[in-house]
Order: sequence, then C-alpha cells, then structure tokens
Amino acid sequence: IRKNEVYGDTRHEVSVYVKVFTNSPFLVCMDLALSQERIIDPNYLWIGPDGTDLRGQGYVNLTETGKLMVMGFRVSMSGAYTCTLSHKVIETTTQQEIEMVEAYKFMVYAYREADHAYQMSVRFSTTLCRQKTDGLFVSKLIKILQSTISHLTCHITKSSYKCHSIRTPKNGLQYELFVNFLVNPFAPGWEEICQKVPYDCEDVTNRRVRQAAERIGKFFHQLKHVLKNEFHAVPTIQYVDNSFSMTPIDSCRPGFGKSHHTHQNCASCCVVCVPGTYSPNNEVTCRTCASPQARVYGAEFCY
Repeated sequence: IRKNEVYGDTRHEVSVYVKVFTNSPFLVCMDLALSQERIIDPNYLWIGPDGTDLRGQGYVNLTETGKLMVMGFRVSMSGAYTCTLSHKVIETTTQQEIEMVEAYKFMVYAYREADHAYQMSVRFSTTLCRQKTDGLFVSKLIKILQSTISHLTCHITKSSYKCHSIRTPKNGLQYELFVNFLVNPFAPGWEEICQKVPYDCEDVTNRRVRQAAERIGKFFHQLKHVLKNEFHAVPTIQYVDNSFSMTPIDSCRPGFGKSHHTHQNCASCCVVCVPGTYSPNNEVTCRTCASPQARVYGAEFCY
C-alpha cells in the first residue's frame, strides 16, 4: 500500500480524516485484493456527498485508474464519497464476458489539531496563612509570569490560590500556598497572527503555548534566585522545591469535537461535528441536537 492511498472495502464504509485546507489522500476505487489483479475494461463513477458526479469538478484530482483526491479540504466537503467500479470478467472456458459491479463508500471527515493549553500548579511555603499578604504575593507572581510570556501572545487565566495548614511528621505544622493557573495561546492579538497563517493556525498557537509553558517551567526552576531578588517585602514565602507541575488540556474550535468511540483512528483529533450534532464553543465534544436537527457538518448551533 502506498502511503498516501486508502483502499475501499465492499464489506463496510472506510473512514478517512483530512486536515482542513490540506489535500486528502488518494481514495482508491477498489479493495486491496482486487488491486493486485488484472481488471478488464474498468469504469469508475465517483459521487460526492451532495450527490454530485465528481468528474470534471475543479476541487478534485481524479485519475484514469479511479483514484480520487479532494484538494484544499474544507468543512463543507465532509461526508460520504461513493465509487462504483464496473469491470468485466471473461470465463476461461466459454470466453463469455460477465459484467461485475462493486461499490465502495468512504466517509471523509475534516479535522483540526486540538488547541493546547496548560493547567499549572505550584506550591509555596509560608509562615502563616494571611489572606492579604498571600493575595499580593500571588498577583505579583502572576504579573511576572505574564510578562515572561506576553511576547508569545499567550496569557494566564483562571488563576487561583488557597492556603492550607499541613501537619508533617518531621516539622510539625506548616503552611503552604497552593497556586493554580491556566496558560493559553489566545491573548489579545492572536487572531491577527493566525490570519497570516490560516492553513495551520493550530500548529502556530500550539507551538507558542508550548514555548510559554517551557519558559514558565524554567522560571520556577530558577525561582530560588528570583525570590531573593524580586520579593524583598515578603521573604517569608518560599518556593517548595519540585512542586511545579503542568498538565496539557485540549480544546476544539467551534463545530469540532473529539470522540474516541466514533473516531478511533483519529482519537486525538478535533473532528468536524457530524449532522445532528453541534459544538458552540471551545469544548472537546460535539453535543447532540434536540429537534430541529443540524443538517450540516461542522454546525456551531442547531438550526
């Protein structure tokens, strides 16, 4: 099998996933077994999702051997692509020609890469839980972190903290600040950057947020030195060594969602919502429509 080819199967439909704005692989109008045989007088008829005969359409590359490539794939191109292969079989004894017909169905879905954000948590030891002092410390910390990543058009959201008293076997009662925040690549100005590279916007935003996460990780790695120099007013608050952690969190653009059950071969992808489902925001799953139904692929609301 060539890398950029997907063969049909007469027993079931074949799912194919195409990243938006890219070309699909070649859909081959036969199964793998048949492709190894000599085929007499083959004739191929490709029909698109809306019932259109695909011969002569400008957005497809249709070869004389029945292979179909859909070019510059858009959300609206998602759906069922069916091919009917008719060919002849000649009986060796009678030389009689028998007409054979096979039908192949490909379900072709647009997908995007998931948008990444990072949930981060970190702990600080403190002499006592003081709400005002703790709040000032955390807001100063978030400002410093924000300044280290703002050039990447990333920002920090959903920051929160809590102070807990902790009894330890060795040191008795101690107090720790638990700080949590989210780093995402959608700071003001990100859309202008994406307009310059609309074809792989997720690749760009994901690369930027990964760089931002790495910078913040490096910051905490060097924090002992930073605390001595930055926080003259609150030397009582100290970074707890190795307490920094980050967890990637995926989200999908409106009209897209993930489904490990439906799209097992593209489980990490944000796949276009199928008719009857929709996604109005950056959630990870497509919701099922109540009546009336969404009749299109990539619905952001139910019509």
